[in-house]
Amino acid sequence: MLTKRKAHATKTRLGIYAATAVWLCASAPLTAQDWPQWRGPDRDGRVVGFEAPATWPNELTRQWQVTVGDGVATPALVGDRIYVAGRENDEEVTRCLNADTGEEIWKDHYAAEAVRGPAQSFGGPRSSLSVADGKVVLIGVQGVVSCYDTAEGKALWRNTAHEGTVPRFAASSSPLLMDGLCIAELGSDDQGGVFVFDLSSGEKKWEWTGDGACYGSPISATVGDWQVVIAPTASKLVILRLSDGKLLFEMPYRQGRYNAATPLVVNDTLILAGPERGITARKLSASGDAIAAEEVWANTDHSVQYNTPVAKEGALFGLSNLNSLFCIDMATGKTLWSVPVGETQNAGVFRSPNVFAQQRQREGGRGRRGGRGSGGYGSVVNAGSVLMALTPAMELVVYAPSTEEFTELAKYKIADRPTYAYPILSGNRVFVKDQE
Repeated sequence: MLTKRKAHATKTRLGIYAATAVWLCASAPLTAQDWPQWRGPDRDGRVVGFEAPATWPNELTRQWQVTVGDGVATPALVGDRIYVAGRENDEEVTRCLNADTGEEIWKDHYAAEAVRGPAQSFGGPRSSLSVADGKVVLIGVQGVVSCYDTAEGKALWRNTAHEGTVPRFAASSSPLLMDGLCIAELGSDDQGGVFVFDLSSGEKKWEWTGDGACYGSPISATVGDWQVVIAPTASKLVILRLSDGKLLFEMPYRQGRYNAATPLVVNDTLILAGPERGITARKLSASGDAIAAEEVWANTDHSVQYNTPVAKEGALFGLSNLNSLFCIDMATGKTLWSVPVGETQNAGVFRSPNVFAQQRQREGGRGRRGGRGSGGYGSVVNAGSVLMALTPAMELVVYAPSTEEFTELAKYKIADRPTYAYPILSGNRVFVKDQE
């Protein structure tokens, strides 16, 4: 990250790692899948086409590494190109790289005011890039929405209506691209909402401005006959009809001081999670011009900070804000198992995973780079036959998707600097972006 004081300048690196040649030779040919947006193709943390080796290698082999600027935004991978955003000097920079070599294909940059206030030492983009229909969209830290042509990096449109009007810790929500639309959560803590633009032209199609913006991201789902957008906002959870923005459901929703996790829908069940209220499941149903979301269960054993659990075979697998991997029964909400995952870059010990009082004791402080606490900076990916967790200890933990017990299959130290972005799994490759 680059700050005004050059003596404190830092850099972010994007690396690609692959298994050793022994693993490559022993494995069947793999079909790589794109990772075009936040939390993967369907925003559920799931990737298909990954085939785990019969025997995991002792270490991963680094293929390439490049410097891409400060920031924690997860890159987007489509085909043989990877798109990544960062901050360099006084500019926000978007790059397109060759996914096989790391070679730069194109780059665009624009002047952007630095982050100020409690998050000023954490200055790079947080919002992850999204790719669809030959276009890549990202939201800068000051709320500028930019759309580029993926082929040559031509700026197609840029929306600056909310520039400088952002939440306390800067714009962090990731845009959702679908059906020729760009769906973005923009604005400040007090005034903002969900805005939908035509992906080709940038023309605003509709908006919902019933609350401020938060740090979580919208998702899409089908409820009854409706295609809907489900979005956490500053103090609410809203469900909007995609076609026209009609409000179909809203409820008060505040996970601690702010909302930062992204919702998850599994069939007709909505999963909500956050740092202080645990994890809840709600059954979605449509009737008339409204949607109902009746609570099915609530689990107060585990909370998350920024990441969202993944669903697999009737269970939820996640990483808590107290740095434990956990498994919850989707039908009952009962905790099936929970284990700590190792020391973080800030914390020396692990704490009990089911007591909210410990979180409240830490509430006044900020964690690394202006965030709260030292836990929860990690992610879990459903890779089919295995689960992979990128932990706050900068370790990639491979484990079995078992509801009976935690079984570690492999563990790799994958970076020397904090890794806030999701790992991208594609074929036999793992792309990792660190903070510095």
